[in-house]
Amino acid sequence: MKLIPVTLAAALLSLAGASPDQPVRPKITGVDHVRLYVSSVDKSRAFYSDVLGLPASGGGCAGVTHACFPINWYQQVELETAPAPAPQNWLAEIAFATDDVTGMRRYLLAHGVTAGAISKSGGGPLHFELRDPEGTSIAFVQKPAALADYEISRRQISSRMFHAGFVVKDLAKENRFYVDLLGFRLYWYGGFKDDGTDWYELQVPDGDDWIEYMLNISPGADHKELGIQNHFSLGVKNAQSAAAELRARGLSSFDGPEIGRDGKSSLDAYDPDGTRVEVMEFTPAQTPCCHAYTAPHPKP
Repeated sequence: MKLIPVTLAAALLSLAGASPDQPVRPKITGVDHVRLYVSSVDKSRAFYSDVLGLPASGGGCAGVTHACFPINWYQQVELETAPAPAPQNWLAEIAFATDDVTGMRRYLLAHGVTAGAISKSGGGPLHFELRDPEGTSIAFVQKPAALADYEISRRQISSRMFHAGFVVKDLAKENRFYVDLLGFRLYWYGGFKDDGTDWYELQVPDGDDWIEYMLNISPGADHKELGIQNHFSLGVKNAQSAAAELRARGLSSFDGPEIGRDGKSSLDAYDPDGTRVEVMEFTPAQTPCCHAYTAPHPKP
């Protein structure tokens, strides 16, 4: 695979706006939420609340009509009953936080991107939805500062979601959207082999959360494989301690902890429908393969 570099020129262009007569891009500060399809909300609720320790209300979940589990005041996991017939991909939506949802929609429309109307449909704060160039459902959300009174529960396995990953077929095509237009910046890339690129990570332009392209996945991947690839990650200080806590809560089957090719220690747990929840340390325990990190690591 020929790697498409993230150029300084492209980043500066997106930060400044494409031209003087077009609107400037508002800030994109992090991952707001992921929404997952589930076969049974009640069955999944036991995993997200009892095992991961996430509350079933509060924070950014205020007013949200989907089953919703806050991680902190500005991030949450949302669950939606899968439609019929059930889709292969059960990652329903990745949403990004912005400081100006109206300006973000105006910016995208000015660059020829189709975006839905701004609304409060489904409850919660103002947001709008769209699809990226490969059809992944994304959204932009502007939360009011008044939600910042959320208190982290002691039972939470994590109080920070710092990335979401999804299958990407054409790296260059996606980079024209996320890098050139939205200003995301390279964080790390690597592969199963030192000269390969199977994971490509881009931080949001105004924060340290990131998205991860899952590359080289078979076009015929089934639900199980897509559940592994389309995932989100919760940050912890110590993956071994997190593993011990998960076992104490009755989760006997998960992968790891182990140090991955990115140099970070992590474990992989799976919800009742096979969606992977990665529990990962904030900083690498050793030098990563393939390529050095090129942006700051997230903090607890």
